[in-house]
Amino acid sequence: MSAHLRLPDAIGLATVGLRARRVRTALSALGIAIAVAAVVAVLGIAESAKADLLTQLGEQGNLLTVASAESVDGRTLPLPATAESMIARIPPVRTVTAVGTVDGVTVRRSRAIPVEQSGGMNVLAAQPSLPAAMATRVVLGRYLDATAEHYPVAVLGYEAAKILGITALDAGTRVLLGDHYFTVVGVLAPVAVAPEIDVAALIGFGQAAQVFGRSAGPSRIYLRADPDQVAAVAAVLTATTVPDGGQDVQVRRPSDLLLARIAAKGAFVGLFLGLGGIALLIAGVGIANIMVISVLERRGEIGLRRALGARRRHVAGQFLLESTLLAAIGGVLGVALGVLATAVAARIGGDPVAIPPGGVAAGLGAALLAGALAGLYPAARAARLSPVEALRAL
Repeated sequence: MSAHLRLPDAIGLATVGLRARRVRTALSALGIAIAVAAVVAVLGIAESAKADLLTQLGEQGNLLTVASAESVDGRTLPLPATAESMIARIPPVRTVTAVGTVDGVTVRRSRAIPVEQSGGMNVLAAQPSLPAAMATRVVLGRYLDATAEHYPVAVLGYEAAKILGITALDAGTRVLLGDHYFTVVGVLAPVAVAPEIDVAALIGFGQAAQVFGRSAGPSRIYLRADPDQVAAVAAVLTATTVPDGGQDVQVRRPSDLLLARIAAKGAFVGLFLGLGGIALLIAGVGIANIMVISVLERRGEIGLRRALGARRRHVAGQFLLESTLLAAIGGVLGVALGVLATAVAARIGGDPVAIPPGGVAAGLGAALLAGALAGLYPAARAARLSPVEALRAL
């Protein structure tokens, strides 16, 4: 036999054992596939969610809020009535809108629901300019218009509609706000940077005053500034809102919440990658075990090849390549499963599908490395068999 073994011949010899034991091969490859799929899926799902958050960050990065402080009894203190108009006069400010908390008013579907089971929802008086200022849209029906100041109509936040079980609207769709029924005319899309809107029933300021006796100023103001002037605007908001300094207000940049969520997702990615690495290690041990059994079962074949002139390195290379090919099959299958899982998860979550090339390469590379390491000991054991000893198995 030649001292050199061509790669195509070596691959052909390695696949003989894999094809001869197809069930064992399939199960061993499945272990690697599951581990690789977990790695690719974790990276893909995290990247998809991050892409969605980065998109929102780009849309909401110039949003600022001015909120009133809370009293000792938990009630929301109103901002000065002139706050909104004063903020609108700041040159870099583009749009301004305001909401007012209607304290002590519950949100229920009907009187049959106990007051204690209001689901944490609240009532906010809102202006017609809110969707444009918040860069959101209406997913069902329409938003509040000028007539909402004079008629009992409401728009629900996305989470509030889910809590109340409202998935479609008609003329008879109503909610009970306090002791008064309001007709639901619309449902807002989720507003990631303003969770207080997602769980609210929005009504006009006129109805808040007429029905619930609310006459105070706004409790929260949302504004958008020129992107390169956000910090400068934030620095003057407190003095603009309360020039006399007689009230505490909170100035926030809601996009900081998105940055925190991106950082949190990164932490969870590291945790799940660690679990995927453990699964890959277990799968590699399984391949090593299978290859050791294969060496014992194929001693006759090894002895015959050695007797015909095959050298130790040829035998070792055959089994090492066999374990690597086995892991490669599992790696390719795992990548496919991981991409599929990412696409399904992104579609369910409403995120763009983002498959990081580095994740795919890392999954395949880890599978090949695991296969190569798993084959080292079986390959060395096969190479150490003497032809005489091995031929006794025939």
